[in-house]
Amino acid sequence: MLKKINDFINETKSEVSKVTWPKKKETLMTSLAILFMVILAALFFLFIDWIFSTLIKFIF
Repeated sequence: MLKKINDFINETKSEVSKVTWPKKKETLMTSLAILFMVILAALFFLFIDWIFSTLIKFIF
């Protein structure tokens, strides 16, 4: 049982060393792109909500 745990840990270390981790600049640019898209989506849904609420008030 202890050998299996040790083998698992060694294989995990080996696999993690093969990963190509993103650079700091790539992480920053991706985070900013996601933040921009979230803000854009929020504004879009705010606008759609405003349109529907105006239409509902107009109808009733």
